[in-house]
Amino acid sequence: MKILITILIVLGVAFGAYKIWDYWETVQSDREKTKTSPPQIVGEQLQGLPRQLEPALKDAEKGGPRTLRDWLDKAKRAGIIKDPRLAWVELEYVVMITKDDPLEAKRIFSQVKKRTPTDSPVYPQIKLLEKNYE
Repeated sequence: MKILITILIVLGVAFGAYKIWDYWETVQSDREKTKTSPPQIVGEQLQGLPRQLEPALKDAEKGGPRTLRDWLDKAKRAGIIKDPRLAWVELEYVVMITKDDPLEAKRIFSQVKKRTPTDSPVYPQIKLLEKNYE
């Protein structure tokens, strides 16, 4: 009888260990799924800017915040850049000026956030930057 009870206890412990191991594997796979970041967005892939203006935008970005701001103002007045690309470029500008003019960066970020819908491809970037600019 003692042998039967011992065997049942050993089987119970083995079964419990198996269930704990199975649960641990499930938790680990869930963690791996959450660790994977959303797909990286590349600004050049977003719609809203004609391809022939890409070099002008790149030059403006290389020129620094002032040059990019001037380019953005001209492009918005002419209506050649539209969301979601406009929002992306403005977020790049916000990051550029944060150190020198944080109030202006927060103001522009707020404008971009207000007009960007949650299903926009730029929205994950807004959520990423949101902690810094609110």
